[in-house]
Amino acid sequence: MPHLIYSHMFQLPLPILEKLLRPVIVYLVLVVLLRIFGKRELAQLNPFDLVVLLSLSNTVQNAIIGDDNSVTGGVIGAFGLVAINWLVVRTLYHSPRLTGMMEGRSTVLIRNGKIDQDAVKRESLTNEELMEVIHKQGFERLSQVRQCVLEPNGTFFVEAVEPSATEKQHAELLARLDALTREVAALRPQPATE
Repeated sequence: MPHLIYSHMFQLPLPILEKLLRPVIVYLVLVVLLRIFGKRELAQLNPFDLVVLLSLSNTVQNAIIGDDNSVTGGVIGAFGLVAINWLVVRTLYHSPRLTGMMEGRSTVLIRNGKIDQDAVKRESLTNEELMEVIHKQGFERLSQVRQCVLEPNGTFFVEAVEPSATEKQHAELLARLDALTREVAALRPQPATE
């Protein structure tokens, strides 16, 4: 009986090389697909995009592990995924040019309070989704936004036309601290010079 349990848990029905190649191939295909279909998939803007991303993991599961439900097969598959990711990250770190090709470029969606309709269309975003993004960043109107950029990793960078209230308070606080520092320095007794 213990031999049967061991056999089901750890015996590989597939060769180790195949177990290592499957996750590498699936990983590379997913990277290419996400690059082709754009940054929107990474941003997870709506429930449909989230469903696609969640379904992807289930869809490729069998391609990664094959007909193998053993613990050993799962560990080898996980190792293959982590190893290819490590290799890709290290390669991209050392090659900015390759990073640009793989990740793509940032897309400016709003400039000086005006939506770039061509850029929004290229990224398959609606104006409503874009407004939701700037509202989440604390802006009420487009006129408050100097620039909104969709980064290659799917995140949004939103820059205000004028400093935010927090930035203004921070600048005022720094100015007051500088004034206090000067006042304290003026109150210190000066060393006598002979």
